[in-house]
Amino acid sequence: MSEARAQIVITSFWPMLKGALLYSIPLALISFAIGLGIALTVALIRIVPRASWWHKILYRLARIYVSAIRGTPMLVQLFIIFYGLPSIGVRLEPIPSAIIAFSLNIGAYASETVRASILSIPKGQWEAGATVGLSYLKTFRHIILPQALRVSVPPLSNTFISLVKDTSLASLILVTELFKQAQIITARNYEFMLVYTEAALIYWAICLILSSLQGRLEARLDRYVAR
Repeated sequence: MSEARAQIVITSFWPMLKGALLYSIPLALISFAIGLGIALTVALIRIVPRASWWHKILYRLARIYVSAIRGTPMLVQLFIIFYGLPSIGVRLEPIPSAIIAFSLNIGAYASETVRASILSIPKGQWEAGATVGLSYLKTFRHIILPQALRVSVPPLSNTFISLVKDTSLASLILVTELFKQAQIITARNYEFMLVYTEAALIYWAICLILSSLQGRLEARLDRYVAR
């Protein structure tokens, strides 16, 4: 590598890392947290017996939401929120638009993971809670949810790692995250292969760190699994 190209690598590193630290990772964390809240709500709506008419309506709306989000590309959802909503008088800044799009997307996909994890817990665990006098909610909170959380950690962790990479889509609505910084840099020096490879390596390093944290979290939660 020539001295000039080496200098480009060095000078490009901090702007891209800064984009990751200030935008890519925070966007992923905030969206994932909100998405998990949506996922748990949707999963519970679809699991709890539909005893009333309003619950049946919520159940159908939840199914439509999951189907619509999973059946359309995230990029299209992002464009609808940022570029489409202004046509009906709703204008959002790039970052809120990205958070909304990512949260809705994660909520739909994670809801299926959460629902499957809860349903995977043996019915005997519910009966054990009732035997010791716990209510339905307390049984769910203290017995079922911790075990379901452990079961769902691997797929949810993979979803979060994918979300970190998907934040690169926010560059298309003017969020200056890691990939947008790479685009800005290449617009000045035209070293596309060099800079984009460096950006890919930064994404890879972040994902390796997250994978390591995932392993530690799985080990920590392992004690909640019913044997």
